Amino acid sequence: MKEKRSSSTEPFYDTFESPFGTLYLVFSGNLLKGIDFRKPEILRKGHGPVILKKELREYFENGREEFTQKIDLPEGTEFEKRVWLSLKEIPYGETRTYKWLAEKTGKPKASRAVGQALSKNPVPIVLPCHRIIESDGSLGGYSGGVHIKRRLLDMEYYMKQGKKGNIDE
Repeated sequence: MKEKRSSSTEPFYDTFESPFGTLYLVFSGNLLKGIDFRKPEILRKGHGPVILKKELREYFENGREEFTQKIDLPEGTEFEKRVWLSLKEIPYGETRTYKWLAEKTGKPKASRAVGQALSKNPVPIVLPCHRIIESDGSLGGYSGGVHIKRRLLDMEYYMKQGKKGNIDE
């Protein structure tokens, strides 16, 4: 018997096998509420919209630059939401600093607060917090681990170079 896609707003999770391991995709109806590197303990397993898995596959395999999956950010302060949504402005394969993001949100001295907000980003990859680095070029932190942040940045950099035809053989 086929499992029916839920139209309910009760949260559930689906999975996606990425090059870095299983990603747990949390949905409420057709809205993405979270992406986690750890299995949600209290949510039921379900089937989310096919579009996100398709877009994630294209991101990892072909360097997809934008996601169209609709997201729901019910939790978080207004500042945190501004930080998270500002991440969409960072071009694929590029990085910006915590300071840049603080200035972008209208709080130029709030670099630490930006870091705290990024640590709570509910939908990493879709809202690309991995593209934020320290002013000195060091990576800073990442909810999935700094090793995954480095791999995401490297993957995007080389995919972007490949699209330009600049990869040395």
